Amino acid sequence: MSQQGTPNLLSIIFRDLISVGRWNLLALILILVSAMSVVWITHHTRQAITQKDMALEQRLKLDEQWRNLILEESALAEHSRVTKLAVSELEMKRPDSNKEVIVRFP
Repeated sequence: MSQQGTPNLLSIIFRDLISVGRWNLLALILILVSAMSVVWITHHTRQAITQKDMALEQRLKLDEQWRNLILEESALAEHSRVTKLAVSELEMKRPDSNKEVIVRFP
């Protein structure tokens, strides 16, 4: 059985698409391009949503850390604590009233 007498199915389909089915071939190419575009855009959209979620999570962590720092600052700056540290560590004391000097600007 010789294969030379039988036409190649692939070449017949290719010749048919080029000669008769040009619009069909164009439509097929456009459909494939459109499908790949949808896949590409969906991928990038999901990446952007993931990045947004990570940024929001980081924002919440930083917000919590900021609130803790504000609480710590207010605790460290409390007047009674500062006065106690000034007396105990720096050996500071309130000046006598006769040693106080009041400066006034005109």
